Amino acid sequence: MPANKESKRDPGASLALLWGETDGRPRRGPKPKFTPVDVARRGIELADAEGLEALSMQRVAELLGVTTMALYRYVPGKPDLVDLMVDTVLGAPPDLDRVTGGWRRRVETWARACWDVYRAHPWILAATGLRRQAMGPHQVAWLDVALAALEATGLDARRRHDAALLVLSLVRNLTQQALDRNEAADREWDRLTARQLAEHAHRFPAVTRVLAEGGFTRTDDDPLAFGLTCLLDGIQRLVEHSDSA
Repeated sequence: MPANKESKRDPGASLALLWGETDGRPRRGPKPKFTPVDVARRGIELADAEGLEALSMQRVAELLGVTTMALYRYVPGKPDLVDLMVDTVLGAPPDLDRVTGGWRRRVETWARACWDVYRAHPWILAATGLRRQAMGPHQVAWLDVALAALEATGLDARRRHDAALLVLSLVRNLTQQALDRNEAADREWDRLTARQLAEHAHRFPAVTRVLAEGGFTRTDDDPLAFGLTCLLDGIQRLVEHSDSA
């Protein structure tokens, strides 16, 4: 399929596909063998194994045993496929109504559920960048339950939305760190950096102290715990300040 076909993306058709307002099946020709979600699941398998950069309509078509042209009868193009993959892999959000302990415990549960999805499917980081991509019902549902949990804070709508995005940003940052991690390269970086700092310790005393005290050493501790605690403490302080104002 020519590249210019995908460049002429129809946002309405993309949203209709995500929201099930069209089944995405061919109107003419042989009886369809697959649904759009079947196509998305093959794309997820490929992205999980090789990364989002390996994804193409041709590769997914090969996994399904059809021609690339035939695949376009189910999904309009790669961007639509990626959006559908995101919504499929997210699935239903956690049921925070069953979580006791107030808004803080609910937001923490939501963050950890996000973290589980991102760790299992790190390609979702690139698939859901800062661009305003089409959001399917599952993606909206995840945002909805987070905002619902934050309603108990009493913060205004803008701050509740900002708080949810801050928590998600932490998850995304940790996912990027995990993607960038290379143990062999990290060891070499540590060795070279330690040598350079030993020679220039007087110029960078704070960095030298942190390095000497093991501050750059990764541990097996919960990577989400510290950042999430800081964020939730900050939100809590904001809530308390709003209550006393």
